[in-house]
Amino acid sequence: MDEILDDLKFFNTTTDSRKDSETSDTAEGTANDTETDTDAKDKKSNTEDDGDGAEPCPKKIKTKKELEEEERERMQVLVSNFTEEQLDRYEMYRRSAFPKAAVKRLMQTITGCSVSQNVVIAMSGIAKVFVGEVVEEALDVMETQGESGALQPKFIREAVRKLRSKGRMPIGRFQPPYFRLN
Repeated sequence: MDEILDDLKFFNTTTDSRKDSETSDTAEGTANDTETDTDAKDKKSNTEDDGDGAEPCPKKIKTKKELEEEERERMQVLVSNFTEEQLDRYEMYRRSAFPKAAVKRLMQTITGCSVSQNVVIAMSGIAKVFVGEVVEEALDVMETQGESGALQPKFIREAVRKLRSKGRMPIGRFQPPYFRLN
């Protein structure tokens, strides 16, 4: 028992003496955290590196979280200012999706091999974005022609023609390459 007490006294005295020598280092370390990055780097170059190099990562994660939170707040403000018609349209957009089974079947028919569920989900999302671009262009065409109401096939055809001329839509049939590398 006396040996344990002697050991504890030994550790207490060493830690006390260590605390005195390390307290100044710790105080400088906390002061460095509040200073600018360049000042902190200059002062830390004279001290040992404790692995503080990983310190900027939590700051980046924090800023990402802050940015995501700001984005959510902006979306809430935007959605709260929607008219009834815009809100209905937004809800329909959020709920719309291509049937996964049909997309999977189509992809397997085209590629000739099995397709994973993640690829089907990604392709479904890409198709939704593509259809959104075509519909936006068709709505612009309808507006320029001074008409209103539901989209008609003539507006969609014109939108597809415009997107093809801009190079934002595939032509739909195979084109032989301009140059052969054989």
